[in-house]
Amino acid sequence: MLRRYLLPQKRTLIGLTALLLFSTALQLVNPQIIRFFIDKAQSETDLQPLLLAACLFIGFSVVQAGVGVIATYFSENVGWKTTNVLRGDLAAHCLALDMPFHKSHTSGAIIERVDGDVNALASFFSSMIINLVGNALLMIGILVLLFRESWMIGTGMTLFVVAAIFIIQKIRGLASPLWTKWRQANAEMYGFIGEQLEGTEDIRANGASGYVMGRFYAMLRVMLPLRIKAFLGFASMWGTTIMVFAFGNALAFAISAYLWKQGSITIGTVYLIFYYTELLSKPIEKIRTQMEDLQKADASIIRIRDLFETRSSIVDGPGAALPAGALAVKFDDVTFRYEDGDGEPTLDSLALQLKPGEVLGLLGRTGSGKSTLARLLLRFYDPQEGAIELGDTDIRKLKLSQLRKRVTLVTQNIEIMEGTIRDNLTFYDDSIGDERIVEVLEQIGLESWYASMPEGLDTRLASGGGSLSAGEAQLLAFARVFLTDPGLIIMDEASSRLDPLTEQRIEEAISKLLANRSCIIIAHRLATVQRADKILILENGRIIEYGNRTALAADPESRFSSMLATGLEEVLA
Repeated sequence: MLRRYLLPQKRTLIGLTALLLFSTALQLVNPQIIRFFIDKAQSETDLQPLLLAACLFIGFSVVQAGVGVIATYFSENVGWKTTNVLRGDLAAHCLALDMPFHKSHTSGAIIERVDGDVNALASFFSSMIINLVGNALLMIGILVLLFRESWMIGTGMTLFVVAAIFIIQKIRGLASPLWTKWRQANAEMYGFIGEQLEGTEDIRANGASGYVMGRFYAMLRVMLPLRIKAFLGFASMWGTTIMVFAFGNALAFAISAYLWKQGSITIGTVYLIFYYTELLSKPIEKIRTQMEDLQKADASIIRIRDLFETRSSIVDGPGAALPAGALAVKFDDVTFRYEDGDGEPTLDSLALQLKPGEVLGLLGRTGSGKSTLARLLLRFYDPQEGAIELGDTDIRKLKLSQLRKRVTLVTQNIEIMEGTIRDNLTFYDDSIGDERIVEVLEQIGLESWYASMPEGLDTRLASGGGSLSAGEAQLLAFARVFLTDPGLIIMDEASSRLDPLTEQRIEEAISKLLANRSCIIIAHRLATVQRADKILILENGRIIEYGNRTALAADPESRFSSMLATGLEEVLA
């Protein structure tokens, strides 16, 4: 993952490496200046070398601080650019996954994966460059210079560093699984909260607030011990670090005292060793902090990798040509069940044909398989048996993007995003011009509504369509469909939310806009399918009647004729 997402930033990384090397050199040089200052102050009365040393120390310190700021800026840029690409890849991957994945994961849990886990990596990526690599170089440089002063002090500090890193790494290995469990519990909590917020009205209307809060507190009771254990892992690492640093200082003092008593080093060198020992604690402390980030990042990396390794059961097709204009539809003995196994199929041996430009009226009670038929046409699922063809081409041979551009679905549930009218209609497709949008709005019967918008197509709509009536939202959904110029339109209960006047307006618009397009109308009301050429009635996933609408209406023995005579609800009850 590091190689895949960091290597594109290699030019910045090279520049950052140069800055880190320069900053490390400055940190190593400054103690040498102080030693020179102390030794000269003891042996000479001339102030000129002392003033020069003081000026060099101040100058190097200022430059070091400036280099640190610049390095931090570039490091943060690398971190955010890298994670933004990762976040985009994750979002695209989730959108490409099949419906079973989305049915088994709440929106909150997916958001926590795509945003929360990636945010945990953002700080890791950025601080890793400036801390882990830079401080490792600083630590190596200090040890080399300590060996230069004395093999004894060099060996002692090397053993100290090796022991410190080993102990910290050991504690990190114990704490990392705790952070993994914490991240998982956190994702479940986000999923629960998102789910409840979406259903706030229903929860309040049914007096279920107490139940929801009960589940909320139960989840908190699960999260609290996980958080305590994870924090204890962090606290043990922090306490261990303090003890290790204290031991390192004691070791440095002991060796320095011995060498000074032997006359092997000067007072300035004693200070140099103590300064380097203190400076050595900085990279170890930073590495400890980095290890803490790594604990969190480990959990996030595992979860992100698991998500990337999740594969959709819907495999994108190689790509095949579809004819222009209206599309023919064919279901060839299609059998489908939502759960693999031997259970009752949702659709059983379904066979139907629709010629280009024909309109099919699809009737049946709730649960008969009407909406499932639409989902199969869009390849939200694939049937276990049989095949579905569009324009004499098996839809499994088509690219998913190609299929969903030629087949569009209109449902009752209209998603209005917070954004402009233009963005809500085109979904950010810049190839659709404003003139075309306005033309469709006029055709669909929204010219007066559009004229009332203060900023035209740039007028912003509220999330969820709070500023729109149900009829206006439904009409905007139709406008979206017709802007894509599909060859097959599926209307799943598309006009059931509309008042009679609005439904009349949309019926008039549909008559114009269905020209040279095939259509499948899924409805519970007979008035909705009066424009249909053919009628198909489903019951328990099986076809109980299929044929020409006028012929079925004229046949007193047909189920459709009985519907016309007695009413749809009574026949399907």
